[in-house]
Amino acid sequence: MQSSRHPHTTDPAGRIHRTAKWLARRRTALLFSALRGAAYATGAGAVGLAFWWVQQQL
Repeated sequence: MQSSRHPHTTDPAGRIHRTAKWLARRRTALLFSALRGAAYATGAGAVGLAFWWVQQQL
């Protein structure tokens, strides 16, 4: 028995439209996730640079 929840379409325009709607619904979550990742990367880089600087001073 097939489910009608996810119709299989081969129409590229329909796929693009569904993807655009999915991104529009999740845009805020995606942006906050990217911002959090950038913050973690910046913090890790700063800590690494601080440890490198301390090692150079010893």
